[in-house]
Amino acid sequence: MLKFISWNVNGLRACVEKGFEEAFLKLDADFFCLQETKMQAGQLDLQFPGYESYWNYADKKGYSGTAIYTKHKPLSVSYGIGVDEHDHEGRVITLEMDKFFMVTCYTPNSQDGLKRLEYRMSWEDDFRAYLLSLNEKKPVVVCGDLNVAHNEIDLKNPKTNHFNAGFSDEERGKMTVLLSSGFTDTFRHFNPDLKDAYSWWSYRFHAREKNSGWRIDYFLTSSSVDDKLVSAAIHNEIFGSDHCPVELVADL
Repeated sequence: MLKFISWNVNGLRACVEKGFEEAFLKLDADFFCLQETKMQAGQLDLQFPGYESYWNYADKKGYSGTAIYTKHKPLSVSYGIGVDEHDHEGRVITLEMDKFFMVTCYTPNSQDGLKRLEYRMSWEDDFRAYLLSLNEKKPVVVCGDLNVAHNEIDLKNPKTNHFNAGFSDEERGKMTVLLSSGFTDTFRHFNPDLKDAYSWWSYRFHAREKNSGWRIDYFLTSSSVDDKLVSAAIHNEIFGSDHCPVELVADL
């Protein structure tokens, strides 16, 4: 049985000052994936006994970035998706394990006024092609801040956010295409109709107190391993970022 955690920490150095290490130890995951570390190499030496860690930094300082802590040594590690246009922002790390690929991803935000939507659409197509190429070899576990609330149930105010970044028809459509190409949204697999289950809240308007949030952090798995999924959870009791950790347990 393996426990996976994914957390957009919105700046790891800041999150460390808000209880990250305690949360990490309490969650006790086999794989602990981070997004938006906002760091460069050498800025923070944060290691935990029994874990190896892998880091992908953006070229731009204080921006994006991903990391994976793992108790299990991978066969190989790769950074990015092999497309130069996308591989300067530290957004993807892939660990090849014996029986599956572990991928963490921080999907580009389409930004205010959807000004980066065109780039986001090309990212979506290229990232999906990358995942499908992995899936031909062995099953895939992909997690992270995918920057989209897929359906109306996945955010508090779908009507007023319809044309905003993260809930545009275009972004939601790409998630539908990805899932229909052979992936399972594990949280909805176990909780198809659960409302008010969110993983991100704006820092404004007391959004977290009111639970006025979005579910934009995911674990997706190859549909071929649906029978190996055990549970999925959202740890909204854990603070330290504007996102909270999300969890998958699977018998892989």
